[in-house]
Amino acid sequence: MASAVKNDFHRPTYHFLPAANWMNDPNGVIQWKGRYHLFFQYNPDGAYHANMNWGHAVSDDLVHWQELPIAIAPTPNSPDRGGIWSGSVVNDNGSPVAFYTGVNDDYSVQTQCMARGNQDLTLWEKFAGNPVIGDPPDSLGQTQHFRDPYVWREDSAWYMTLSTHIVGVGGAVLLYRSADLIDWDYLGPLYIGEKARSGRNFELSNFFRLGDKRVLIISMQADVHPTQTIYLVGSLENHCFIPEREMVYDVGDSYASLVHRDESGRTLIYSWIREGRSFDLQYQSGWTGVQAVPRVLSLDAKNRLVSQPVPEIQALRGSRRHFSADDLTGDVLSVRGLSLDIDATFDANAAECCGIEVALSADGREGVAITYDRGLQTLRIHRRYAGPAPGLDCAPEGIPHPLDADEDLQLRVLLDGSVIEVIANGRSRITSRFYPTDAENQGLRVLGAAALKHMDIWEMSSIW
Repeated sequence: MASAVKNDFHRPTYHFLPAANWMNDPNGVIQWKGRYHLFFQYNPDGAYHANMNWGHAVSDDLVHWQELPIAIAPTPNSPDRGGIWSGSVVNDNGSPVAFYTGVNDDYSVQTQCMARGNQDLTLWEKFAGNPVIGDPPDSLGQTQHFRDPYVWREDSAWYMTLSTHIVGVGGAVLLYRSADLIDWDYLGPLYIGEKARSGRNFELSNFFRLGDKRVLIISMQADVHPTQTIYLVGSLENHCFIPEREMVYDVGDSYASLVHRDESGRTLIYSWIREGRSFDLQYQSGWTGVQAVPRVLSLDAKNRLVSQPVPEIQALRGSRRHFSADDLTGDVLSVRGLSLDIDATFDANAAECCGIEVALSADGREGVAITYDRGLQTLRIHRRYAGPAPGLDCAPEGIPHPLDADEDLQLRVLLDGSVIEVIANGRSRITSRFYPTDAENQGLRVLGAAALKHMDIWEMSSIW
């Protein structure tokens, strides 16, 4: 790792990212022979979006990752000559099989391709008959968006969803079925959105069981919110998804989520954390893109999607500091850091606004306020730089978060260099990026201190 990248204090220390260059969507996550494999969109040539390959990392514990050589690369004069785009990996009776979207040079042709891997998932042989799915259905109109195969096995058959849009209508998720992973029958739209409500195009759709319900997670492209992740909970009838609940999964800089079930039966979700800085600044830094800490998914009694960081991350916890309202002599805490795990509980009825401020400068002019507004029932992040911040995103971010009757506000905050993951009561999430102007901007402050019930803060070890 080049020293300029290694010594960059904006660079996370306990979130996975490759040694350098561009990374985006997680691909093909699978637990294979006990080890977790993460593939991801990767440009080996630099910190910019081009020449997409499948990068590869492996972990025994979902915490410490080893970056491996590129798994799948474009082949000249083939359906994937312009790039290996996102997809999934399945276990076909002991044989790993990858599905991905192959694109041509200008990305105008997107087809679905297949490759089989060896037993350590490091060498992949592409199917000679690629693509296994070529042109999109005529009913979509003249779309160029036809991608992101998500494959699973159910009732003695294989199923695949593809993400797309219907011209003039909005985003759509298509459903296919196969007996052998090679010949695929189109069953029709699994779900069709409305452009005004759920965006003009769908990407990276995941469809899976959770308890006795079906869940559909969609990364959507819209005009008001350019990109956002939503989830729907419902049932499946005659190959059509019938939603009963639709909510935002995450706002801010999280996107391109991918779900899989591990060998212990947990449903895990991975996500790409985008940068909150200009492409020029990303290129100059030599690295871009981070993977979120994997989370465990469940549904609560109201069929709301609940997610928590995998408990394995607790192995990185170092020294712990505990605080309650009685412990505070002021609102600024004695603990400092840019690599922390924070777990705080507030009585939201005790203050109009409460929360935590992190990455605080000594003069208080710079920092990130994570707040809950009781009247508006909204979780927010406010990023504040001490001076002009050209090329840095500092727009406020927020998500509705109504609390149940007599429910405390529970905040889990993962702070890691420039990454801020916030989960409220397990069900509302904001993922943000903030780039302190000084490495010493590590202060913490309690907002609405009278509402604090208790808070634990751990210093986190590096995974490298």
